[in-house]
Amino acid sequence: MNSTSFRPRWFVPGDLNGFFGLVVDNLSILGFIAAALIGIFQFPADVVFTRMFPGTALGVLVGNLIYTWMAHRLAQRTGRDDVTAMPLGLDAPTSIGMALLVLGPSFIGFKQAGLDESAAALATWQLGMASLVVMGTLKLVLSFFGDAITRAVPRAALLGSIGGAALTLLGFLPLIETLRSPVVGFVTFGLLLYVLVAKGKLPVRIPGVLLAFIVGTTLYYGLGLAGLGTPGFKVPEATALAFTLPLPTLGFINGLRDTVPYLPLLLPFGLLMVVGGINVSESARAAGDDYRTRDVLLAEAISTLVAGFCGGVAQTTPYIGQPAYKHMGARLGYTLLAGLFIGLGGIFGYVSGLVQWLPVAVLAPIIVYVGLDITVQAFHESPRKYAPAVALAFLPSIAYLLVIKVGNPAWIAPENFAALYNGVDSHGLPDLATIVTLGNGFIITAMIWSTALVAMIDQRFGRAALVLLLGAGLTLFGFIHSVDPRGGIYLPWHVVGLGKAILWQFVGAYVALAVLLGLLGLQKPQVQAESR
Repeated sequence: MNSTSFRPRWFVPGDLNGFFGLVVDNLSILGFIAAALIGIFQFPADVVFTRMFPGTALGVLVGNLIYTWMAHRLAQRTGRDDVTAMPLGLDAPTSIGMALLVLGPSFIGFKQAGLDESAAALATWQLGMASLVVMGTLKLVLSFFGDAITRAVPRAALLGSIGGAALTLLGFLPLIETLRSPVVGFVTFGLLLYVLVAKGKLPVRIPGVLLAFIVGTTLYYGLGLAGLGTPGFKVPEATALAFTLPLPTLGFINGLRDTVPYLPLLLPFGLLMVVGGINVSESARAAGDDYRTRDVLLAEAISTLVAGFCGGVAQTTPYIGQPAYKHMGARLGYTLLAGLFIGLGGIFGYVSGLVQWLPVAVLAPIIVYVGLDITVQAFHESPRKYAPAVALAFLPSIAYLLVIKVGNPAWIAPENFAALYNGVDSHGLPDLATIVTLGNGFIITAMIWSTALVAMIDQRFGRAALVLLLGAGLTLFGFIHSVDPRGGIYLPWHVVGLGKAILWQFVGAYVALAVLLGLLGLQKPQVQAESR
């Protein structure tokens, strides 16, 4: 068959399964973003639904259109009718991280700085746009150097750092939201584990995630209307559909300055998407669809930038499940349908309506599952000898989890938090100051620690020392171990008081260990024949 004259089919029956799976994934993430911002941080709902969501959904549309076109081109070139498009959607870890670690805290911070709710919401939205532009630009540049990055940073460090965030921030925090409506949340979560982990058989031929959403939502409203639900149950008010065209705006420029304190989070978020894109390309190639890695990464970067320029606040990524969609029978049409459904839903408002009617106790379990899956992947996809390095990478994220809870102004007044932070005793640095300093920049910290331990396991002590010296340099300017409770970066000579002591103690710790490992590395290599 002449491949130039071959015309692949745009839609096959399997595309319907792929469509539901991809749409549910994106709706669950949008729903949790809304639940976190509106429910936890009391963020104005109209800003979330009419300003943040349209641009965010547009990024999903643009990315899926590009991936659909790439699949069609590959099918034409190869003369194959079984090519499956690369699925693209909102990235769960970084999207939830944006809501819980960037947008929500910044909204509270703007209000504490004296802005009224409307002005604080506008400033937060502009910060979200600017964050996407920063991450999208980084991904655009790194898309040409992705392979070099994966060679420089061990997989255990890359996966371990995000695995720690997944276990604590995507696993534990949404689990609390799940169990706030125990019957609904526990049943939904259990059903998801049945279909996704145990691979249990279903009595109906519909995607398992969709069935879990239907069962959980039915339980929530059924128990609530019968008076058996959790206290405070109420049916959401019907929201009128609102047409919002996500046009390009320069509003992100106003938010660029405010991204500086969050760079220790934003830069690793962008880097992880590049590494993830490389892994996804390899996964698709193994499944028989040979997409050019650089094209996959460029499409991802472009969709993120489009979203940022048009008001979006959550970055897109190619999903790791391309072979799973191929096994479902999906081909070219599912990404086109899903992209149009999400993109147009953001513009016409029906996505916001769906999200408002989906209970948090139904949305949160899928995020918990994603957290577990990413955590398990961190161990499975790394050589067994590097398991301690993966586990080590989890610890800084636990510190950040404690900071999120302890630093919540609704629990502890800011002045009381400051008093705890500055309380010195005879045992060393204050407990809370140590926890905050460890948690700030936790993803980069995890990568530094894990990379150094991998080098030590490989008996490359000189490399471990260099990595630790890099950690000292990053600590000096607050990219990791920032002594600013908000996690901001700074010039070291501007730090005063207790912060100055903490700063130099942590810098000294990295330098001291680097020197020690460098000296130990000068020894004659140990003969490995002793261990039998």
